[in-house]
Amino acid sequence: MNIAFIPVRGGSKSIPLKNIKPIFGKPLVLWTAAAAVGASCIDRVVIATDSDAIRMCLSESGLPKIEIYDRLPENAADTSSTEDVMLEFIERSSLRANDRFFLIQATSPLLQSVHIEEACKTLRETGGDSLLTAVRDKRFYWNENGKPLNYDVQQRPRRQDFAGALMENGALYINSVENILRDRNRLSGNIVVYEMPEYTGVEIDEPDDWVIVEQLMKRHLADPRSPSADIRLFVTDVDGVMTDAGMYYGSDGVELKKFNTRDAVGLRLLRERGIKTAIITGENSRCVQDRADKIKIDYVFQGIEDKAAVLRQIWRETGITPGETAYIGDDVNDLSAIRIVGRSACPADAAEAVKAEVDVVLTRNGGHGAVREWCECVLKAGAEVPSRKDAYEKWE
Repeated sequence: MNIAFIPVRGGSKSIPLKNIKPIFGKPLVLWTAAAAVGASCIDRVVIATDSDAIRMCLSESGLPKIEIYDRLPENAADTSSTEDVMLEFIERSSLRANDRFFLIQATSPLLQSVHIEEACKTLRETGGDSLLTAVRDKRFYWNENGKPLNYDVQQRPRRQDFAGALMENGALYINSVENILRDRNRLSGNIVVYEMPEYTGVEIDEPDDWVIVEQLMKRHLADPRSPSADIRLFVTDVDGVMTDAGMYYGSDGVELKKFNTRDAVGLRLLRERGIKTAIITGENSRCVQDRADKIKIDYVFQGIEDKAAVLRQIWRETGITPGETAYIGDDVNDLSAIRIVGRSACPADAAEAVKAEVDVVLTRNGGHGAVREWCECVLKAGAEVPSRKDAYEKWE
């Protein structure tokens, strides 16, 4: 069993009631709670708190799978460590030695379900004992005696050529119950590192951190003030979005494409919510149609030069409006569609011209879970906006 454990206490000297203070539209603790709930690898989500206000916030959130654990007062003091409350919960619960314990810190609201899933997969595939998340830090460090710690001052590297170092970002730790009880620590044995996107390196400890993280959330996450009920149609490109944009050919000359199974799950979840799905691509490929048939895409249009015209056709036939449409594309041939839909996104490796016009630049590359990430944005909170209320007039 995989247990997500999020410790949150009522006391905070730097930011009063920090864990339930709204950030980017909803209480801080609900961001990581939603990420844990949305991760397919998590079986239980336990939030340990000493605060009635936090308990009420969680009970009113409507999130499934959440269990509230009443932590002891002595393990909720300013001097208490995270390990104290972890061990308290484990020792008072009926957990098995081989259960996986996912420690998630509410001060890292940039953590998303896809990061939890990929970290779990990384630990499983590497055979490690425990795991921590980190970001790549490409800064130059010195000690107090004027000595460089991580580079040769006589051969100063360019930042783009500098490997840097991995910096613990405090978002997620995974270990077994057995190891935690034995070593009294969140990490032990053969420790594996899962690298998260650079922007997730900020933890909320001080008021300035709050300002920085909120701006990052506006850039990278979904806005909970825009409900997913507004979206009725989800449209995606193929090459560079559902695939990695590679062109593969078999020995017989047949074209092959590599799709991501997590994207398929995301699209299925959209359909279960009643959201129509569509593929609009400029290429013509049998494998695209086969894939669309397998994952039950509602509308498939191939060999399309004017994607905006196809969107208008769908809107006329279904009564769905531009403002109820979410689109994901990666290159300049997607711009005509991006400019007339209500919400838009692109993979992290999209063309710069596309990044400049979409509402959200995702953290995943095309073919590596970008579609799944955008599906989760729509499912959880709708896409980040400003919502284009005048979109309908743009095409009518």
